Amino acid sequence: MSDATIQTARDAGLVACTQCGRVHGAQETMCVRCGAALSSRDETSLQRVWAWWFAGLICYIPANIYPMLKTSTFGSELDNTIIGGVIELIDYKSYGVAFIVFFASVVIPISKFLAIAYLAYSVQYPTTLPGKVRQHLYETVEFIGRWSMIDVFVVAILSALVQFNFIVNIHPGIAAVSFALSVAFTMLSAQSFDSRLIWDADEDRRT
Repeated sequence: MSDATIQTARDAGLVACTQCGRVHGAQETMCVRCGAALSSRDETSLQRVWAWWFAGLICYIPANIYPMLKTSTFGSELDNTIIGGVIELIDYKSYGVAFIVFFASVVIPISKFLAIAYLAYSVQYPTTLPGKVRQHLYETVEFIGRWSMIDVFVVAILSALVQFNFIVNIHPGIAAVSFALSVAFTMLSAQSFDSRLIWDADEDRRT
């Protein structure tokens, strides 16, 4: 069956509750099962996507400028940014850990920013990328979102375990808070995206 012959729920005059999944007629405004408001499409989706996206981007900038980790050894303090920490790990020949930190703290966040921006842009303006590909991209963004906090988790664990008073102390820097906020905002941005808009844009592209 080709994509052109597939009938959507909206074409059939149906709308599904986003809370419990019960299907209703398009004329219904409230779910009879859970009482949630019914809407065929979230009209404010893109506004919230861009708002959370910009908030996440703003927080991601200080997350890379300010120190992620503050290490005190015999009274002397050393501050490490994300990239600085990666370079130091490479100097210590910890290539595997350096790759994980770089991938989780730089590659994944930047990829998420680009993917979310492209998805939001593609439903507003014509694109040649098929809807199925964009749907897979959206699912990938949602899946990798949970792994974006790995850098913050490492800092939190080190701060809790490595506390030897004057000898060695490890404390999270301001970048850790900024990075955590950036991840949270991008996750909210992805969750605010109504994936049904992908198929609407795909139908408009084919017509």
